[in-house]
Amino acid sequence: MVTITETAAQKAAILMQNEKPDPEKEFGLRMKVVGGGCSGFQYELGFDKSRSGDRVIDQHGLKVFLDPRSILYLAGSTLDYKDGLMESGFKVENPNANSTCGCGESFSV
Repeated sequence: MVTITETAAQKAAILMQNEKPDPEKEFGLRMKVVGGGCSGFQYELGFDKSRSGDRVIDQHGLKVFLDPRSILYLAGSTLDYKDGLMESGFKVENPNANSTCGCGESFSV
């Protein structure tokens, strides 16, 4: 299970207002793990429609789509949004990550 904080859900909803989704398709935030980054894997966030095989999480009114492979790496994670003087943006807190890079956008397991 992935947890989405209320702050992250609110920020994603604001950003999603600029998108033009197909009204016939379920639309939301896709959380994905892809190969790359300085630690081996990196997080990828984007707006998308649901696909066959996705797990759909609905928290605080936000639909989040996870593909079967990414679920393995993201289980137990929390998506939050930070807005401060030193850092702003979405942050993934992942208990499965053995190490992360300095920027926090890539990790290894």
